[in-house]
Amino acid sequence: MVESWLIEFVIAIGKVFLNPLLYWVILFMMIVGYNRVKRERLQFGSKVFDYFTERKNTRSLSICAGLVISLLSLGIGVVFTYETIMLLSTVIIILSIVSRFNLLSASYTIGITYLLILLSPLILENQSYVSPDLFANVNVLSLLFLLGIFLFVEAILLVRMKRNDAYPELSLSDRGIWIGQLRLKKLSLIPFFVLIPHGLISSFAPYWPSISIGEEKYGLLLVPFIIGFDHIVKGSLPQVAAKRLAKSISLLGVIVLAIAIGSIYVSWLSFVGIIIAILGKEYINYRHRMKDQELRPYFNQIDGALKVLAIIPGSPADRLQLLVGETIAKVNGQTVRSTDEFYAAVQASGASFKLDVLDDAGEVRFVQSAIYEGDHHKLGILFAKKPYRMTPNKKTA
Repeated sequence: MVESWLIEFVIAIGKVFLNPLLYWVILFMMIVGYNRVKRERLQFGSKVFDYFTERKNTRSLSICAGLVISLLSLGIGVVFTYETIMLLSTVIIILSIVSRFNLLSASYTIGITYLLILLSPLILENQSYVSPDLFANVNVLSLLFLLGIFLFVEAILLVRMKRNDAYPELSLSDRGIWIGQLRLKKLSLIPFFVLIPHGLISSFAPYWPSISIGEEKYGLLLVPFIIGFDHIVKGSLPQVAAKRLAKSISLLGVIVLAIAIGSIYVSWLSFVGIIIAILGKEYINYRHRMKDQELRPYFNQIDGALKVLAIIPGSPADRLQLLVGETIAKVNGQTVRSTDEFYAAVQASGASFKLDVLDDAGEVRFVQSAIYEGDHHKLGILFAKKPYRMTPNKKTA
């Protein structure tokens, strides 16, 4: 029995390289990274984050989440079909083509897959190439359980986002003033094992597999699953918005899992759970946008406040542990009320500089460092100002 499981694990790992989703995510990340860096150069005059940063700091969570989902799926004995996995992969690829990370929430990818399976007899009945019963043996209940679990993973990804990890952008306000905004944006590839029909594994307990499709022996398949999100934040610090979103998504996950348990006894509840997952995620996104619009722009340079919009990783400002959302009040004792004044004060500071920085509580802390050759205007601090491409005298902080 152990030998059968080991053989199937090896086969499953080999089969993952046959899934086009694995190769698409690499290409997708290259396209996303290129477009972001291009926009950063146009708006700020330099690259802010490296390519593939959208996946940074997600590896440990991906491995842990994949392990937990694999243990639950294999322990309970939930059988998926090849057709279901390939349809799910196709839906993920199509939704990601538009480069909207928000559509890569499990609410949409798994939810749309469920609805397509439900409608498949109507979709396939007017053609002769594919059997109308292609998805007849699919157990849709297992999809709802996966959806609920992945909503919790999405919430954890949001909570784990660090303050300086949000991606900066510039936008015009309704008053025609350039303001800063940040994107909470992440993509995570989560591989997990599932049972599939036909293989070497036999049932080892009366209850196992608990959700099957009538087969006597089963195999394993390693599924590369992708989740992502993209939320714009203008009116608050990024970590505040991230925690608020994570709380709402976690609650949605609890509701979906509760309905999934109920659908074990009342099958039509699974459809209700999918609809709630899709509409609930839409409501969370809508409420976040409305809440953010009600707030005063946080990174708007008014009243002499020079808010830090972003810190370039690896820069002198990053080494000095400056944080997004902090306010720079003085440079070497000289008050700075605009980016031009800040640049002039730093350039005139000689071989070193001292910053008076106001934290979130309005308390002053002092940051001091030497300036080495070539560091003038390259401290790695970004402010909300007119985009670099539109600025005649092109300087970077």
